[in-house]
Amino acid sequence: MEPILSFCGMRCDLCLAYRPNVTAQPENRQLLSDGWHQYFGFRIPPEEILCEGCRATESATLDKTCPVRPCAIARELEHCALCEDYICEKLEGILVDFESMQQKYGQPIPQADRQRFIFPYENAHRLADLRRQKQ
Repeated sequence: MEPILSFCGMRCDLCLAYRPNVTAQPENRQLLSDGWHQYFGFRIPPEEILCEGCRATESATLDKTCPVRPCAIARELEHCALCEDYICEKLEGILVDFESMQQKYGQPIPQADRQRFIFPYENAHRLADLRRQKQ
């Protein structure tokens, strides 16, 4: 699968909640619900975990309160790294990087957990790289 980037730089294609991934392995919904709770502190019931990605126009996304999506759509941006207001307050609130997650968690995060529950959402470095490429 080609990389699919959200407006804020998360990798939809690697997210276990992304529809093609749920279709392929529906049992991962419980795993993801538990992983999000463990590392990010929120829980979504497994039966509610299904996302088309924030670029989908005809169906709802999983995060209905995302402040970045409507902003990026209104500004007609491919992603936030192209925005003149990069890094804004909206984006800053959802930036993820492994180093900060590791520090916050306070103990080593297993590689398998990083791949499943953190890497798809590690948007801080991804956006910074896209920003550098733009210049």
